[in-house]
Amino acid sequence: MTSFGLSPLLRQALQGRDITHYRAELLQKAAANPDAQTLLDLALIMQLTFEPEQAERFLAEALKLQQTFNLAQGGKDALRLLVIKTPGDLTDNTPIECILENAPVHMDVVYAGPGLAWPQTLPPHDLVFVAVGEGDTHNAVLAELAKVLAHSTTPVLNKPQYIPQLSRLAAFDLLHGVPGLQMAQTYRVERTVLERLSTGQGTLEALGLNLVYPFIVRPLGLHGGIGLCKIDQPQDLAAYLAQNGAELFFVANFINYASDDQLYRKYRVVLVEGRAYLAHMGISSHWMVHYPYREMKEFASRRAEEAHAMLHFDQEFGQRHAAALSGMYDAVKLDYFGFDCAETTDGKLLVFELSNALIIHACDDAAVFPYKIPQMHKIFAAFYTMLQRKVTA
Repeated sequence: MTSFGLSPLLRQALQGRDITHYRAELLQKAAANPDAQTLLDLALIMQLTFEPEQAERFLAEALKLQQTFNLAQGGKDALRLLVIKTPGDLTDNTPIECILENAPVHMDVVYAGPGLAWPQTLPPHDLVFVAVGEGDTHNAVLAELAKVLAHSTTPVLNKPQYIPQLSRLAAFDLLHGVPGLQMAQTYRVERTVLERLSTGQGTLEALGLNLVYPFIVRPLGLHGGIGLCKIDQPQDLAAYLAQNGAELFFVANFINYASDDQLYRKYRVVLVEGRAYLAHMGISSHWMVHYPYREMKEFASRRAEEAHAMLHFDQEFGQRHAAALSGMYDAVKLDYFGFDCAETTDGKLLVFELSNALIIHACDDAAVFPYKIPQMHKIFAAFYTMLQRKVTA
């Protein structure tokens, strides 16, 4: 059976179409015959309909039956790609199904992680791509994969030993000396420390934090702005902690990146073999910029600016930050990764977060974002070209 597939389902979900009827259909099928592919499809549907506990349960059941699955069928002479994932949600692995949608690639996936022994036999493949994203809970599997793949007889892309350095803490140490690049140093802080600060029992300096107000805080392990807050004074921190029960947090100085018009412009850039591509640019009146979101849909002028930024990226943004982009690629040593960023008032590349698992796709509404689909296909073509080059190198 062919999988429902991430891209088709994500496209329907982003365009506001109801995909819950697939869940009922798959649940009925699983009740009659709980095969691994059906359970895997159910896990995906549950993720897209925001039922993470159910998704985790169905994925675990699928992996009890088998660890390898076919993601895409290729023709007779298609490039054969083996993708390595780890169990988790959509942010835990590179969304390679979106990147290689409709590409002439035969793609299989093998899941690796706690309780999953490395298979004795793997599907035939020309290349290995490690899709496991950076994360504290992934460090053990990445370390194990580094040992296993050291003996691979086929090329390995995104070598697992380099992925942990994308973490907020490691990335600052890795990149803060790159010319033309700025990052805020991130601290991992226990709740008790923040509680002392919020009640006036300690100061930022006394607690050993090189921070000033305002600073930003978010719970460890969360992405997409979930739990992210700007703290302007101790009282704000007290209110934040009252509503957030996490025990560990990331904190970092807030760097004001508003443009002269007081709007915030946040870019998502991906590097494919060191070549930079713009995946999106969000423009907002608020410092925490998400995409796509109401303001980009509401203001045609902002979509026009994003379209211009994509069309002229190499000559404008890419040229302005050429040294920083080159320095990042040399330091990170991954074939493919992305980052969210902005530009500082003095013209530096302000990097917020690095990841090899950023969600990029060609699933936006073409009627609203007609310029976006061709840009994403440009990225996807570069990714496929990279695979071809690695096979023949």
